[in-house]
Amino acid sequence: MKAPIILATDTSDLEVAKQWAKLVAPHITGIKLGLEFFLNFGAEGVRAVCADHELDLFLDLKLHDIPNTVGQAAAAVAHLQPRFLTVHASGGQAMIAAAAKELPATEVTAVTILTSLGEPDLIEIGYRRNALESAVGLAKLAIAAGANAIVCSPMEVSAIRAAIGNEPAIITPGVRPIDANAPLDDQVRTMTPSAAIAAGASYVVIGRPITRFWSQGEAAFSANLAQICEPLLAR
Repeated sequence: MKAPIILATDTSDLEVAKQWAKLVAPHITGIKLGLEFFLNFGAEGVRAVCADHELDLFLDLKLHDIPNTVGQAAAAVAHLQPRFLTVHASGGQAMIAAAAKELPATEVTAVTILTSLGEPDLIEIGYRRNALESAVGLAKLAIAAGANAIVCSPMEVSAIRAAIGNEPAIITPGVRPIDANAPLDDQVRTMTPSAAIAAGASYVVIGRPITRFWSQGEAAFSANLAQICEPLLAR
């Protein structure tokens, strides 16, 4: 049994990403490769990290453009067979539908409100509603347009689950273990991994709380991973 964790590989070092994938593959569900990684290493880098590991690929490109462009971009990565591909829900129904049309075997994953944004940020950007109401509205819009999964902060999981039902996956970054020494980094709306799953999340995305131990060696990295996985596996 694997923990419902997707490792965020926020690194520009291909060899390190490959080593992380090898170490976490027996223990967690998936691996997230984001925009920084994709721009550095492209499709070949994605294949290199995912080769020979039974990890679901969470390709976190957060596509956001006119529907035709997003549809073509989605088609361009179809050969990588991502389980999840992110698009911004704020791109609208037509944009989300264009991605879903090109990737029938992928769970098009709509990002609602970034976990780095707090309420003052949303006001500054121009949102009329608070983070919770905005995230729920965007999630409903995305599912109606053909998205199969939602990304939101853990603070919105329960309300979104109630709004979209049990079928779509809800994936939440912005989780932090119970550790007084664990930095929040650039996350604002956070919760523990266990609390997020209890609230209705399908998977939690965890990066630096795991990967920051890499500098202490492989043993420390693996021990910390096991510590984070344990309460999720015990559920």
